[in-house]
Amino acid sequence: MTTHEAAQTVIPERYRTAVVPHIMVSDAAAALSFYGRAFGAVEEFRLDRPDGGVLHAEIRIAGAVLMLGDTSEGPFVAPDGLGGTTVALHVFVPDVDALTAAAVAAGAELVREPEDQFHGDRNAILRDPFGHLWVFLTHLEDLPEGELERRFADGAH
Repeated sequence: MTTHEAAQTVIPERYRTAVVPHIMVSDAAAALSFYGRAFGAVEEFRLDRPDGGVLHAEIRIAGAVLMLGDTSEGPFVAPDGLGGTTVALHVFVPDVDALTAAAVAAGAELVREPEDQFHGDRNAILRDPFGHLWVFLTHLEDLPEGELERRFADGAH
């Protein structure tokens, strides 16, 4: 089974054609290395700048594409230049517990332990060393119409 085929089985249909995030970091080369160790990211494309920085790179994590590069000029700012981030990156993975353990061992900050959620997914929240927040999810069940609202109303949030 290819990575793409595996992704098709664990990502709910509504998220299979999502917006592609393009994140900025203060050291893209270090970020690419970290994302490979922590999240199993595969580098698919990289264009280095003449000064040694990364102008643009693309990685794939569990079938999801992410673009990234060094902050340099223009309107782009990394989280460390903002005092944090306003975005959380959600990625569906086959085993959120295994990914979380690997990410923490690689240096990610555990913000919230893996836990089953009322919405039918098991998720964990991590912060990478570059200031980005990640929500990794493993899809557990498709909910029948009305069940999400019922669970939420029952206080399972």
